[in-house]
Amino acid sequence: MARHPSRRLSPHLSDQEATRHPSSTAGTEWHDPRPLAALDPHGLLVLSHTLFTCAEQSEIVRLAMRHVSALGPYHAEAGYLATGHGLSRVPGHDAGAPTVDDARMKELGEADGSVSPAERPWNWAFGLRGAGGLLGYIVVSSHSGPDERGHFLLSTLVRLTSAALSLAATRSAHHDNAGELSRLRTERDTALRQLDTMRAQLHLQKTVHETLARIAARGGGEDAITQALYELTGLSALIEDRFGNLRSWAGPDRPDPYPVRSSTHQEEMLRQVAREAGPVKVKDRLIALARPRGDLLGVLALEDPEARADEHTMFALDHAQQSLAQELMHMREIIEVELRLRRQLIDDLLEGTDETSAYARAEAVGHDLQRTQYVVVVHWPGNAPDDSFTRAVEQATATTAARPLITRRGDRVVLLTEARPNDDAVHAALAHELGTPDGAIGVSTRCDSPGGVPRCYQEALRALDVRQNSRQRSGTTFFDDLGLYRILGPGNDLRELEGFVREWLGQLIDYDAEHDTELVETLSRYFDCGGNYDDAAAALTVHRSTLRYRLQRIREISDRDLADVDTRLNLQVATRVWKIILGGRR
Repeated sequence: MARHPSRRLSPHLSDQEATRHPSSTAGTEWHDPRPLAALDPHGLLVLSHTLFTCAEQSEIVRLAMRHVSALGPYHAEAGYLATGHGLSRVPGHDAGAPTVDDARMKELGEADGSVSPAERPWNWAFGLRGAGGLLGYIVVSSHSGPDERGHFLLSTLVRLTSAALSLAATRSAHHDNAGELSRLRTERDTALRQLDTMRAQLHLQKTVHETLARIAARGGGEDAITQALYELTGLSALIEDRFGNLRSWAGPDRPDPYPVRSSTHQEEMLRQVAREAGPVKVKDRLIALARPRGDLLGVLALEDPEARADEHTMFALDHAQQSLAQELMHMREIIEVELRLRRQLIDDLLEGTDETSAYARAEAVGHDLQRTQYVVVVHWPGNAPDDSFTRAVEQATATTAARPLITRRGDRVVLLTEARPNDDAVHAALAHELGTPDGAIGVSTRCDSPGGVPRCYQEALRALDVRQNSRQRSGTTFFDDLGLYRILGPGNDLRELEGFVREWLGQLIDYDAEHDTELVETLSRYFDCGGNYDDAAAALTVHRSTLRYRLQRIREISDRDLADVDTRLNLQVATRVWKIILGGRR
């Protein structure tokens, strides 16, 4: 059945609507008095307006297909749009229309041509083309081919449809480009913000690195680290030892006195922080542990009661903790080396060593051997043979004038110190430190040169032995106070005997030598006669009054009480040694 053009193309446009045309005179318009249907009998002008305002390409093709029948006895069989995967049929035109062979459409190779539908002898696939190539097809059929006028109308419809498709594609591309541009701008702005943030972070990190590196280059130190951390973060920084004792503080609001935590609370806090990889918030503090090689050497913390810490704060604290760990590890290594050198020095001094070398080595470890020294031997039964006992002894003797040289000899600790222990002060301090008073200390006489250290060591051992074999086994014994016990026992030599004699008779011997008197001989005969005045006077061939005068002079010169039992015993032994072993030498 033949189809005829429709009289009216759109229900929204009346025949009376005039088409406006711009005139050559500005500000005036010309109106054609004829109705629109007379001016545009086939509706192509109205259709063009609809096509060019449509944004969907598939809808543009459907509008064009619906208008085909308005141009003459033609029928739109199918419409296609070109996609990246080939031709795609536009749905929704006429479910009852003959099916066009899609395979034949592919054979056209983007050219116009016949596709031979079954019902009508004439059919033609009109290519919809734009500047970029094929946009699609409209397949038109008829019982006979179009004349020149019909061909013109169909070609015009195809060109209008192609132009509308190109415009829609341009709009879509422009919209896509605008969207892409907006997306790119958004990404650019985001990237710039991220870059600014990264630049600020890098600047802050660089400041942290440079500050801590400058501290390390200048020798570091705990106070320098806490001060730098306070300046970098604005939060008070502190360092504690593993027991919670304050070692350094920088910033305001330092507690005074500093609070002391219980050992249980301290250990629980350390375990809590150790479970995490970085700084941990514990109440009002950010805490990081200095644990080089797994050994806990110290605690670094920031006071943050207002929760002001940010990523920069965490970064600074983490790097300050690394600097502290290196500083504490370096200090430990120095201490260990110094301790080893000090132990080697005292071990060599106890055995006997070259004095020139001893002076130089002592100066290198900060010990002045030019001063008077004392050897102290400490023994506390029941203490394990490890460094804890040595540290306890060193801590107990740290209150003396200078740090002593210290070493271990079996279960005993030996010290070489400038200060003579003050009676039982060291023993009392050790008893408090070790929790028991059952220990003994032996102290030598003064030592004036490195060569005398071995002798003083033996004196300290002798004093310790006497203390441990006495009725009161705990306490401190000074070799100076041993009296007769100094020359009793194995290992005595002539120097010890001479020293004993000089201690008890030295003033009398010197007086006899200077005044050509015989006070020492008088004292010896007096003791030999059992303190009998008559026998002693007869043995000395002097008058009784002369003997009495001499004994009085002996009391005055020696400042000894001859009535004291211990004094009489020591003096008698000294006179015997002077006469028998030393041959009465002055």
